[in-house]
Parts: sequence; structure tokens; C-alpha cells
Amino acid sequence: MNRFLNFTYAAVQGFYWMYFAVIISFASVFLLDRGYSNSQIGFILAFANILAVLIQPVLADIADRSKKLSLISVVHVMGAALILGTGSLYFMDQRSIVLTSVFVLTGALQISLQPLINSIAFHFSKAGSYINFGATRSVGSVAYAFISSILGVLVLAFGTKTIPLTGVIVIVLLLSALFLTDKLFKKELTVHIPDSSFDEPDEDAAITLFQFMKRNKIFVVLTLGIMLVFFQNAVINNFLIQILRNIGGDSSQMGRLFSFMALLEMPGLFFFSKLRKRFSSQAMLKLSSLAFIGKVFFTYLAPSVGFVYLAFLFQLISFPLFLSSAVHLADEVMEKGEAVKGQSLVTGMMTLSGVFASLLGGAVLDLGGPSQLLLISTVLAVIGTVSIFLTVNRV
Repeated sequence: MNRFLNFTYAAVQGFYWMYFAVIISFASVFLLDRGYSNSQIGFILAFANILAVLIQPVLADIADRSKKLSLISVVHVMGAALILGTGSLYFMDQRSIVLTSVFVLTGALQISLQPLINSIAFHFSKAGSYINFGATRSVGSVAYAFISSILGVLVLAFGTKTIPLTGVIVIVLLLSALFLTDKLFKKELTVHIPDSSFDEPDEDAAITLFQFMKRNKIFVVLTLGIMLVFFQNAVINNFLIQILRNIGGDSSQMGRLFSFMALLEMPGLFFFSKLRKRFSSQAMLKLSSLAFIGKVFFTYLAPSVGFVYLAFLFQLISFPLFLSSAVHLADEVMEKGEAVKGQSLVTGMMTLSGVFASLLGGAVLDLGGPSQLLLISTVLAVIGTVSIFLTVNRV
């Protein structure tokens, strides 16, 4: 039963990251075709991230404290809204206030799903159903690689309408996988006695977001460093098509590069549970931060698409260890009633990096070009890495 639960949760991760590829990674391709400039695209993605930052703590608070709404129930409601939002994008062919508003709302909801989906794994594990987060998250990378490669080709062949159409299909599959996961979990609960903290939140232990930040000051400073390091990741995710066009690339090559990155993530994610037995989350967060610097710096130096592949080899260490160690570190150091808030703050800072990357990225692309943007990203990654080195062992 536990094996099947891991399988269905892996499917949830897979479909979530497929949807991320459709809505976020291909956002520039879709919006450029609708007549938006780089700066306008940056503002749209920034507003989506800002709205997500506002939504995430509210959702986390509900998930931590509510006795009536489960994590999965919240995700189902958000998924239904995403179907409506993504489906409506199919019928919008030109730049407009309506298109901008719908894209911002859809992007914000998509981003806000991530900490909830991650937290489901830890809630299940605490209730007696072990979820291998690294292995299941690696399925997300495989799915991301698959959809990125396919969607890049589909856009060239049939146009950008394939983007929202694909998104609707993927979110329906996500909700179906989540429904099956919940059903298997409830069936397993008839065999295992769950931890009382799962079904009956301790209201005395649950704290507000302000109280959480006051009690965990060093952790908050650490997440600021995470935000600076992750800035370059958001730049590459949001503006890779502009970076590639500057050196002769197209949307098909962009899809293949996203696939290449995602496949490189797999070993680190899949074997992360084994790595944790030998290395601390703190050590892996430091190492992955250094790898992020290498990735963005060599992308900055790249004279051709082929050289970008070499720069992206740093993805073997950077993204999988950075994401997994940050998530696990939050779970390791948080006390009862803080777990989802800790996850939410880590994801929220990564989301804020998307805000700044979108706002600054779009403007820099219009004023100075991709090279200037990559250089700024490298500098911020260095500053963030220094911050992480100074704080992570004090958490």
C-alpha cells in the first residue's frame, strides 16, 4: 500500500511540474506572441509572484490550524480555479487587461500550490505513511523534461494556443492523481494509527506567521540568502527564450534545454535520502549554492547554444540539492505548529526571487540585453551564497 501511495504522490509531483513548465517556463513564448514586450512580461510574472507571496501564508495558516479543511481539499479548490483560468487563456489572442489579469491570477495560484504539495509528503509521513520526497520529486523533473521537449516542438508546429490547451489537460491529470493519492492514504489509515498531530492540530502549538518569524530570526535571514541565490534560477526559467535568441536559438531548443536541465536534476533528487545519511542539509545547501554560481556565470560567458549545455551541467548539483536541502532543513528545525509555515517561508522567498527577477529582468533585457541580466544574476548569487555560508550552521 505504501508503495502505491508513493507512486500516486510521485504522479502528483510529476503533473505539478508539468504545469509549471506550461505556465511559467513557456510564459515568455506565449506572451511575446500576444504582443507583450519584455518589460511587460516581467511585470506580469512579478505581479503573479507578489500575489503568490500574499496567498501562500494564508493557505499555510489554514493548513496548519484548520480542523475542517485538509491540505488536499485546499489543493482541489485551487486546481478547479486553475482549470478555469488556463482554459480561458486559449481564447485570448491579443494583449489586453483581461489577459494580463487572468495570467497573473493563474500564475499566482500555480506558484502557491508548491509548498502545499511539498507539505503533503511530510504530513503523510508523520501520519505513518512514509513518502520518499527526493524520489517522488525526481519524477517531477522527468515530467518537466518530457513536457518541455514536447511543448517546444508543438509550439513551433501549431502555435502558442497549444500552451493553455496542454495546461488544462495537465491540471486535470494532477487533480485525478491527487484524488487517488488521498483515497489510498485514507485506506492506509485504517491499518496505521496516525500521529495525533495530523488529524487534530494542536491549537496551542499553532502560531501566527509573525510569531513564527520572531521565534526564528536566523532562519528568516537564511531564507533571504536563498532568495538571492534563487534569483538567477528565476531569470533562466522566465527569460531563457530571450537568452537563447540572443545567441541564435529558438523555442524548440529552449524546450530541449529545459528537458536537459530537468533530467540532470533526477540523480540528486532521487538519491537525496541516501545523501542525507552522509551529509547534512546545511552542507548540501552550501555546495548547491556554489553550483548555482557556476551555472549562471558560464551561461553569461556562453557564445552559442552548445556552450549553454555545458553551463547547465551544474544543474546536477545546484537545483536538486538546493531545493531538497532547503525543504528538509525547514522540516528538521521547525517545532510543532510551524512545519507548513517553515515550508511556506522557504518557498515564499524563492517566489520573491521570481518577483525581483521578473521586474528587473524584463527591464534589463529591454535596456541592456541578456548578457547584462546574466551578469547581475551572477553577482546576486555570490552575495546570496555568502549569506547562506554565514547563517546556515546557526539555524
